[in-house]
Amino acid sequence: MLAETKTNHDSSNPRWVANAHAKPAVVLFIIVCHAGALAAPWTFSWAGLASSIILYYLSMGVGITLGFHRLFAHRSYRAPQWFKIAVGTLGCLSLQSGPIRWALTHRLHHRFSDSKDDPHSPRVNFFWAHTGWNFYWSPEHLGLPGHHRFARDLYADPVARLLERGFLPINAASIVLLLCIGVFAGDVPMGLSLVTWGFALRVVLVWHGTWLVNSATHTWGYRTFATNDASRNLWWVALLTFGEGWHNNHHAHPTAADHGRRWFEFDFTYCTICLLELVGVISHVKRSTSSRVSDRQKGDPALHDNRYSGRTEEMGTEPNSGGNELNDAHPGKKLR
Repeated sequence: MLAETKTNHDSSNPRWVANAHAKPAVVLFIIVCHAGALAAPWTFSWAGLASSIILYYLSMGVGITLGFHRLFAHRSYRAPQWFKIAVGTLGCLSLQSGPIRWALTHRLHHRFSDSKDDPHSPRVNFFWAHTGWNFYWSPEHLGLPGHHRFARDLYADPVARLLERGFLPINAASIVLLLCIGVFAGDVPMGLSLVTWGFALRVVLVWHGTWLVNSATHTWGYRTFATNDASRNLWWVALLTFGEGWHNNHHAHPTAADHGRRWFEFDFTYCTICLLELVGVISHVKRSTSSRVSDRQKGDPALHDNRYSGRTEEMGTEPNSGGNELNDAHPGKKLR
């Protein structure tokens, strides 16, 4: 049975809904991509299927989960510049945004989770959390003077700025590359197959996989930690997103690289992180066993905006203690 969710924030009249402005170009583009994905059965090829599977893992598993989320948004580990460029480029191939805007939105979600300032809470409705929030922009957040303070570390990062500027060119180049590979290796129908399966269908699947973390894991599943939001652990979302479905665990310790807490909570991305650490590619991996070092973010006023009411935990600098161990007297204590 699900634990009762306690929230410290008023979620009525969400700012993102009340003051949102439509983005018709984004709406049209999302519709076009879905239409392209629906054409997949008529352009099937084994090469197209292979490109879809391979690029799904690279853009979702490596780009979003390993890169945008655990590296750029939460700084769960340290990596050399070439690695940041590689995973950041793959993250851009998800066609969601560049790393700065993605991490900024995600940090706002953690800061104001399931409150009226959450960019994509299902407390509005399930469709809003899953897809609808992409159709609008809100001056309360992404248009707010000083909003960059929530991601000033990324604005100061030349790699993140480069990837942010290169977001659209990277995706345009990927379409051209897929088409050229198909045409030169086969014929025009093969090129169209690679574009349809390797780009349109794959992008739509990555979108919905990512959006399910926003919607499904704040609606269904079980809770291990009594966090001040509606986050849940949901096994099938974890499978689709290479470990992101253990969302309640993540909200309890946002900067921890490991999202699984129980033996059956398999986190493929954490296994990847351990392997990369073992061979010396990455270092300073933050784990849940050490994430109680700091209960509150210290020394960075950029994440303490007094214009907002709510919690003052960090998003990406020090480990967050949204959930502590069993006997800690804290709103995020572990549930029995």
